[in-house]
Amino acid sequence: MKRTDITDIWPEATKEQIDRIMDLNGADINKARGDVENLRVQLSNAQNEIEQLKLQPVAPADQDLKEKLQAATKELEALKASNALRDLRAKVSKETGVPADLLTAETEDALKTQAEAIRAYAQPRGYPKVPDGGEVRPGGATATRDQFADWLEQSLK
Repeated sequence: MKRTDITDIWPEATKEQIDRIMDLNGADINKARGDVENLRVQLSNAQNEIEQLKLQPVAPADQDLKEKLQAATKELEALKASNALRDLRAKVSKETGVPADLLTAETEDALKTQAEAIRAYAQPRGYPKVPDGGEVRPGGATATRDQFADWLEQSLK
């Protein structure tokens, strides 16, 4: 603001009034300059703090998140391995006819060997001799099945 600006707006102003207005205006300008300078200093400090924070090691909260992420990754890997083993057991079960629930090995070769051992164990070795399995009893002239049929007929009467 200039003195001529004041006299243009207020023509009957005295020199003392104009000086007083100019002093007030100058004080306002100086105060605004000081405020601007304070803001510049604050901005500079904030930028420095940001740079320092970028250089600092990971904060505890970030470390906690990283640990949780690592734990979740390990769990995911374990689940993938478990699913792969389950699928491998199902494959060997389908190939060999042995139920997957009986297979406990963890590699394909070991699973096939185990399945073959289970199949060999489960194979029937012939029918056992059953006493009185239809042969003629001593002292009787009829076969056991005929004797049973007679007994049943008499029991149901």
